[in-house]
Amino acid sequence: MTILDRALRVGESKKFKAFEKNVARINDYEPELELESDDELRARYEALRERHLDGEPLDELLFEAFALTREAGKRALGQRHYDVQLIGGMVLHDGSIAEMKTGEGKTLSATLPIVLNALASRDEDGHPARGGGVHLVTVNDYLARRDANWMKPIYDLVGVTVGTIQSGMNDIDKQEAYSRDVVYGTNSEFGFDYLRDNLADAIERKAQRGHGYGIVDEVDNILIDEARTPLIISGQPEQAADLYYKFAKLARIMEPGKKPEGLEAKSKDWEAEFDFEPEEKHKTVAVSEKGVAKAEKFLGVDNLYNADSGHLVNHLQQALKAESLYKRDVDYAVIDGQVKIIDEFTGRILEGRRWSEGLHQAVEAKEGVAIQEENQTVATITYQNYFRRYDKLAGMTGTALTEATEFMKIYELQVVEIPTNRPMVRRDNNDQIYKTKEGKWSAVAREIEERSKTGQPVLVGTISVEVSELLSSELTKRGVKHTVLNAKPEHAEREGEIIAEAGAPGAVTIATNMAGRGVDIKLGGNEEHLTQLELTKRGLEPGTDEWDKAWDELYQQMEAQVVTDRERVMEVGGLFILGTERHESRRIDNQLRGRSGRQGDPGESRFYLSAEDDLVRLFAGDRIYRILDNKFLAQEDDEGNEMPIEHKMLTKQIEGAQKKVEDQNFLQRKRVLEYDDVMNQQREIIYEYRDRILEGEDMSGVARSQIADAIERLCGDYMAGDYQEDWDLDALFTQLEQIYPSSYDVDDIAEGEGREALIEKLRADVVDAYSEREQELGDELMRALERFMLLQIIDNRWREHLHDMDYLREGIHLRGFAQIDPLVAYKNEGFEMFTELMNNIWDEFARYIFNVEVSVEPEQPAAPRWGAGQNTTSTASLNYAGGHSAQGREAIAAAAGSAVPAGVAEAEFGEEEVINPLPVVETRRLDENEKLGRNDPCWCGSGKKFKKCHGA
Repeated sequence: MTILDRALRVGESKKFKAFEKNVARINDYEPELELESDDELRARYEALRERHLDGEPLDELLFEAFALTREAGKRALGQRHYDVQLIGGMVLHDGSIAEMKTGEGKTLSATLPIVLNALASRDEDGHPARGGGVHLVTVNDYLARRDANWMKPIYDLVGVTVGTIQSGMNDIDKQEAYSRDVVYGTNSEFGFDYLRDNLADAIERKAQRGHGYGIVDEVDNILIDEARTPLIISGQPEQAADLYYKFAKLARIMEPGKKPEGLEAKSKDWEAEFDFEPEEKHKTVAVSEKGVAKAEKFLGVDNLYNADSGHLVNHLQQALKAESLYKRDVDYAVIDGQVKIIDEFTGRILEGRRWSEGLHQAVEAKEGVAIQEENQTVATITYQNYFRRYDKLAGMTGTALTEATEFMKIYELQVVEIPTNRPMVRRDNNDQIYKTKEGKWSAVAREIEERSKTGQPVLVGTISVEVSELLSSELTKRGVKHTVLNAKPEHAEREGEIIAEAGAPGAVTIATNMAGRGVDIKLGGNEEHLTQLELTKRGLEPGTDEWDKAWDELYQQMEAQVVTDRERVMEVGGLFILGTERHESRRIDNQLRGRSGRQGDPGESRFYLSAEDDLVRLFAGDRIYRILDNKFLAQEDDEGNEMPIEHKMLTKQIEGAQKKVEDQNFLQRKRVLEYDDVMNQQREIIYEYRDRILEGEDMSGVARSQIADAIERLCGDYMAGDYQEDWDLDALFTQLEQIYPSSYDVDDIAEGEGREALIEKLRADVVDAYSEREQELGDELMRALERFMLLQIIDNRWREHLHDMDYLREGIHLRGFAQIDPLVAYKNEGFEMFTELMNNIWDEFARYIFNVEVSVEPEQPAAPRWGAGQNTTSTASLNYAGGHSAQGREAIAAAAGSAVPAGVAEAEFGEEEVINPLPVVETRRLDENEKLGRNDPCWCGSGKKFKKCHGA
């Protein structure tokens, strides 16, 4: 245990003792509140709200608010919060993580801090307060909907309003949901709404009202497992599919090999032996010189790494990874002609998600399915940086202590372990370790068969779809009745039914990583699910009179049956958890174990391992094999079955392997965050700029200063040196004429006039021209034009900048070969690119603000937010004036186009649909008398500035 770990545990202990003392104060209110009517409880809650608005801190209102919530729970749901749940609620209010075991009532506990913090949700007039409201974050739409509806009676009784956001919900319903005191929704939907809000072209179209207080359910799943997942809103396709198929064909003929180590490595020219080395631990590939030569010959290029073909290197890397490291039915499944990612932690299909950087397309090409092309990033943020936006963040889960250090370092969240309401009696047996996979699987099948015959329910945890299917086949051969719950649609669609039956006598359930399933397994079965299942089998529809009439009678029957079955199951030892392999994370193993032994129920668990399992082979293989070879021989019983080995040295090595993987994954997540922090700082500046504009801030002062700076930068391009003979004044004034109606021309410049004096003269001149433009249009129209133009330019330039930063990120690791820290290089170059972005925004603004003709039209109906899938309307038409180039006219037309492109889609790992295509830049011929300015778009149609393209 590290010093930080010890410090965290000491801090946790002190906190817990303080919370224990508060429980008595909360309990003191109970007799008094029991005598009050529902209306009196609601009036008491409103009085608490008034006290908070008058300045009384939430911490001082906690005792009464918690007691009110407990009383509401008793009346509305018939459930009284246990004392340990009160402690869990205090931990959540404190902005920490409450580790509460499965079945201990996390959902009910969360109502306590929600009701308390909802006191800050409204202003003095009762309207939604900016930054107010509580966000309850769950892992899927079903749980968000279920928990909100389940807890709603508590909120209704005290007068707290509750909303739910769901994927696919329209904008009006979203805004209504966010106006409520508490909002339930998924991590992805909260994140995407934040991004969509920062693409809105009017303040009225924003949905979220800030990030005051958030509670994250299954916090380890969202903030640890999903930490590296970027949320992406994407634009139009950019890559042709043919290239991916070509590289998939190349990958199939490339020969993999493993680089030798030690003396053997020095004696062999390994680069001549094979084409590439796949590295399973980190899922990377290293291409040898032989492999590069083969690829160049196949592709018909002279040098794979030169400027013209440098983009092919990424294609090669992704194709080789797809071919050698990403396995069907383990990492992904092919369903209805589409490649769908399988969550390594939960075994579920991650609907809509796509790997980034061309990997997903490479896998699609490998499988021969239609390729969904790469799209341009319009807005992006990682979960790490999104959730760090909350003023106060808390979390709850059954398994967080193993990641306590990471929660503190990344999110400054302390983990507090909450004791169970009843003592835990589950028996966790030692691992059984076999030398071979065959020996292990034979023992697993025998164990399941024997347990099932006694009537004990068995939950089998596997790490992949492939393994669950293989085990299912073996059990079928043995005649063992069972159900399978994995990522395949035919199984996933029956998830509720499968979970409801998993605790029934003799039930055998094979599940791919039970993490995040979100449903308790009750011994004897779940009477509610069983009732729904039976009514559905009878052909009845939920909500109909026939359904409601049959429900009560059947529910009572099922309840009686479950009570009887529960007693049978408890007699044979409760639910038996059988893990078929150790996961990379101890936390996931603990989550599987945690499905048994809820609320003091009996239970048992055991993991079955082999020395050939991936975790052992990759991270502890050599040491494990030496122990097995030196200390033990594979022994067999009388029936010829391999006997298991149990030894503390083996267990220690396996735990060490898990810790090694956890540390490696933490470093990867930390590294991703360090890179994303660079983008996050830039994102916050851009979004803060947009908010200032949307909120109607007068930008005229900023605009005057910035266009003067833009003119100074232009002077710098043409006035290098201190003497006039070194300047190109003709070109400078040609450019100035293109931007604004200057009061000066070349002839007005006195011979010998100094550089600084001339720059100051031109700065003052452009500011005067701006004031004249303002008088021409009028203050109101000028302010509207400033806002409109700035929003268009910022959004277009930011989109280009995201692409440039992605490109920089992809190749930055190459700086390491020059003994330069890639992260330092990324920060420095990213800063330079961002500085150029901000300059370009104002350069473009200066060019357009003087040359737009505005004709006001009748006001149109308000357009929906970005992502609503409808076209927007504009209240003014803009035309480019001033005799500039066709290129300039196209550019201003683009700026005056639809304020919110239609059909935008959102993405995780590049979950993408296509938005309306961006304006097309056409190539054109130049007359011999026509000149292009250095900042004009290049004549070739590349979209780059002339100075960065053919003018370089």
